[in-house]
Amino acid sequence: MIQVSNPTRAFFERAIGQMAGLRGAIETSQTQIATGERLQRGSDDPVGASRLRALARLEGRGVSETENAGRLAQDLAQADLAIGDVIGVLQRARDLAIAAANDPIGANGREAIARELEQLESELFTRANSLSVTQAPLFGGTAAAPAYLRGPGGAVVYNGNNTSGAVPIASRTEIERGVTGPQVFEFTLAGVPSDSFAVLSGLAADLRNNAVNPATAARDALAGIDAAIDTANRSQTVIGTRLAFVEDIQINQEERAIERAQQRSAIADTDLAETIARLQQTLTALEASQASFARISSLSLFDVV
Repeated sequence: MIQVSNPTRAFFERAIGQMAGLRGAIETSQTQIATGERLQRGSDDPVGASRLRALARLEGRGVSETENAGRLAQDLAQADLAIGDVIGVLQRARDLAIAAANDPIGANGREAIARELEQLESELFTRANSLSVTQAPLFGGTAAAPAYLRGPGGAVVYNGNNTSGAVPIASRTEIERGVTGPQVFEFTLAGVPSDSFAVLSGLAADLRNNAVNPATAARDALAGIDAAIDTANRSQTVIGTRLAFVEDIQINQEERAIERAQQRSAIADTDLAETIARLQQTLTALEASQASFARISSLSLFDVV
């Protein structure tokens, strides 16, 4: 029977263990190079793995906030355009009111202006019921129904609510998604509540001889049209301010996303130059170990009896 002495057995075990460790290191390096990921298991670097989990939570929240900010920016931009169109309609109505205040235009001219004012009021109604990208009413608050409806006799009535709804776009930061219809179209004139629709439809009716003096009615209507324009302008300013703030937040979100990506890369990504050099070093060490083991194990120094 062949017997191996304890010193010889210990030598073989150490040599085999050493070469197994080197082969394991080679496989790890090759995997890191192939995948581009330094950490294959949490046990490879517990501290790094913990930091990666924290970064993942931040990234998840960041994605949600970025998506919210993107949708909010779209809604605000659409509201800004819609209010700009409203102001354009009111400016045209003001020009018509000035024209109607001049007696020389005559009854036929005032009739033509009345028809155009009715068309402008209808366009104003359409603008008031503008929808967002998600088909939600821009000026209806959080209500899902159309912002404005026509009541008995054709009068325009608000159908939404007075809550725009706040959207979270950053830590402890929420921005209202828009403005409500009353903020855009309603105002008080000489202590009396009024709105843009009533001013235009009222002037159209007065120009059709419902007023004793249509020219005077047109001049008087200018105050209401100016109040309507001022109200819309204030709402557009509010929207513009919010939109500018959201755009600043979006820039910050992009910068933070880049920072998190850099942190993740520093922790988890393979340093190719370093890993390739380490792989080559380990391959050389394994080759030397194998050659050394082959030579030493063949010497007669080992007692095999």
